[in-house]
Amino acid sequence: MTPTATRDLLLSRIRDVVDHPSPGIVFKDITPLLADPEAFTALTGTFAELCVRFGATKIVGLEARGFILAAPVAVSAGVGFIPVRKAGKLPGATLRQAYELEYGTAEIEVHAEDLAAGDRVLVIDDVLATGGTAEASLELVRRAGAEVVGVAVLMELGFLGGRARLESALKGAPLEAVIRL
Repeated sequence: MTPTATRDLLLSRIRDVVDHPSPGIVFKDITPLLADPEAFTALTGTFAELCVRFGATKIVGLEARGFILAAPVAVSAGVGFIPVRKAGKLPGATLRQAYELEYGTAEIEVHAEDLAAGDRVLVIDDVLATGGTAEASLELVRRAGAEVVGVAVLMELGFLGGRARLESALKGAPLEAVIRL
């Protein structure tokens, strides 16, 4: 399937939910895409190709929908999957990273032993919006001693400026969005 055909298929399986979670917001619901085996397989294959192209040895998935997308990519590409969770969700020793939200702050964490020097990490998430979570995940991966080889997202909401926010944090690593809105 060509990249354009893949993009069109995926976009046709993403549902707009008006006024969710609050008035004026148009939520991009990916559950129809996940329910469609052809679309989900196409997305998994696209991300797995990026994993191979970037030489990733591990994939980081960002909570929560990033887990759903990243885990089958890791299996398909034959690499490890590392979940980055909201603070307080992982047992044992963790590395934690705070980041700014529109109204306050949040924290994410990863098991300290899951990433190490020599690991080449592809970060996967469903949506790049303002870039806060992605930026924090890059810092977390690097603090663990691993190298970021790229970031891949299903959708980039360009009007929210996430790409610009991530530019310096990427340090030259590519940012790939299957769909740019």
